Amino acid sequence: MLIEESAYSNRWRKVSPAAKGLFALAALVAAFAAATPVTAFIIAALVAGATVGGAQVAPGRYFRVALPALIFLAAGCLSLAFSIDWNITRGDLLIQLAPDGLHTVAAVGARSLGALAALLFLALTTPLIDLVALLRRLRTPEALLDIMVLCYRMLFVFSTAVHDTVTAQSARLGYATPRLVIRSLGGLVANLTLQVWQRAHTLHVAAQARNNDGPLRFLQASFDNAARDLKIAFAAGAALVLLSLWLR
Repeated sequence: MLIEESAYSNRWRKVSPAAKGLFALAALVAAFAAATPVTAFIIAALVAGATVGGAQVAPGRYFRVALPALIFLAAGCLSLAFSIDWNITRGDLLIQLAPDGLHTVAAVGARSLGALAALLFLALTTPLIDLVALLRRLRTPEALLDIMVLCYRMLFVFSTAVHDTVTAQSARLGYATPRLVIRSLGGLVANLTLQVWQRAHTLHVAAQARNNDGPLRFLQASFDNAARDLKIAFAAGAALVLLSLWLR
């Protein structure tokens, strides 16, 4: 998956996850503290630049990961920009630009872009194992961490099952005609439902076999320059917050 590949191959892979989490949190605060949409957009651009330029995440991969969220954000902004008036008596449907709609869209959209850039920075530079270790040090409930790990594993199981099934169907010309496409998609959904259920049941049996004795544990990576990384992240995060408060 794109996010996991970036998390393990980026330039800042060996940077302390606590430092990256601190910077991402400061970027979130800076985005929501921005007084104007332009300021929030500048914060988003700086954080995205740090991800692409600093961590050296490929721009194409960054855009592909961000695209679904951007489409969802665009749809949400359109719903804020327009108002719908339904006259029951006459049966008329009136769609018009909402009062202050453009200002609301600019404010919400720019801040959402800043928050998205902050979350993408953390996700694309930090593997899940490091995030789980960080959350465990922050006293996050172990049950929640176990659910995160299991759900994350099931995503890879689901992705592998989809790839294998589509490859097998394509080898038999299952997508050659519109009729075969519909038939193949039906078989794909049925096969995935069965496979995901069976593998989830296998994970449940494995957990019962060890009597659910304690949380899931992983080998944690060591970060030699954690103190230095925290200082740099604190300075960079403070600069973002001060910049958002200074620009008006």
